[in-house]
Amino acid sequence: MKKVAVFGKPGGGKSTFSKNLSVATGIPLYQLDKIEYLTGGEKVAENIYLQKHNEILKSEAWIIDGLGTIATFRERLSEADTLIYIDLPLRVHYWWVTKRLFKSPLFKPEGWPDKSPMIQSTITSWVNLRNSPKLWTPEFSKKLAGMSEYKSVYHISSVKELKNFIDNFINRKTSS
Repeated sequence: MKKVAVFGKPGGGKSTFSKNLSVATGIPLYQLDKIEYLTGGEKVAENIYLQKHNEILKSEAWIIDGLGTIATFRERLSEADTLIYIDLPLRVHYWWVTKRLFKSPLFKPEGWPDKSPMIQSTITSWVNLRNSPKLWTPEFSKKLAGMSEYKSVYHISSVKELKNFIDNFINRKTSS
């Protein structure tokens, strides 16, 4: 595990999970929201985002958390040696997006740029969740499963799996 892509629908705990995985493995973490957006939520110029993304992909080791553009997402899937798809029940995603909004006056969400527009970001997340069956299809899951012939592929589909993944990873690592 040197190049890890962590992805899935909004509100699935990807950023917190990725931070914990980075701490457990020592692999540098790159959160796409902080690369794709400036303080206050304005998008960076596409060429700047693409340049930074390409620099990360060329580096020796990385954990990249998030989706970014479809083109850069496909590049990450190709370059990564480990794919972690966080695919919790939809109701959990909706609840965690909503909970993130409620907590935002007190705590900045993990992996988000400073002064992110929380109400607009929450509405965007809800819309993306409503539209998520168009991207996160059974065909996509089959493609991921097919990649397991030459990559480590993890499909995390419950909160329990999400919470136990890093502990299990550490236990496997120390027992080998």
